[in-house]
Amino acid sequence: MIKVILCDDHALIRRGIRDTLADAPDIEVVGEAGDYGELRSLMRTLGPEPGCDVLVLDINMPGRSGLDVLHVLKDEGASVRVLIVSMYPEDQYAIRALRAGAFGYVNKGGDPQLLVQAVRTVAQGRKYVTPEIAQMLVESLTAPTQEQAHQKLSDRELQTLVMIASGKRLSDIAEELTLSPKTVSVYRARVLEKLGLSNNSELTVYAIRNGLVQG
Repeated sequence: MIKVILCDDHALIRRGIRDTLADAPDIEVVGEAGDYGELRSLMRTLGPEPGCDVLVLDINMPGRSGLDVLHVLKDEGASVRVLIVSMYPEDQYAIRALRAGAFGYVNKGGDPQLLVQAVRTVAQGRKYVTPEIAQMLVESLTAPTQEQAHQKLSDRELQTLVMIASGKRLSDIAEELTLSPKTVSVYRARVLEKLGLSNNSELTVYAIRNGLVQG
């Protein structure tokens, strides 16, 4: 039996994923979490391996993002395999997530049965990528193209960009990420510099044009 933990800050999304996986006789959802803190508590409660085989993780969560969680688990040497499930298009976050240690990336808007297939693939220790991601990987190897400016941002800088473009104030971002307002201001300044932009309005336009947030 493949033991799965769901981590997504939207209860309705978790329910939908749980219902999808419930139809698979070889998959069992053993726990759910709405953020990083709940996830850590849940993993401690479940105990050492094989408490969980696959972590189905949303990339956009309050506090630590899915990318942050990937880095933490990788640094700790955790054996749980992570499958990212996100609303964002593959071309924006998939490669970044795979580089951070994810075993797969699935879009929430895709066929539910692909999620079941992805969980099974990841549980076997194999990478799961959609045809779109596979094509992106091939193109990056055979014909390297100029990187988009935001691809040069750190994970935390990218998270700051997305949150600003989503209309959040720096004080709100600081509270959500458990950082000081000064630190968030530093991230904002770095983003503006790296993208060659001047203010939050330009950041928002950039994010929308590049599919980082919905307009």
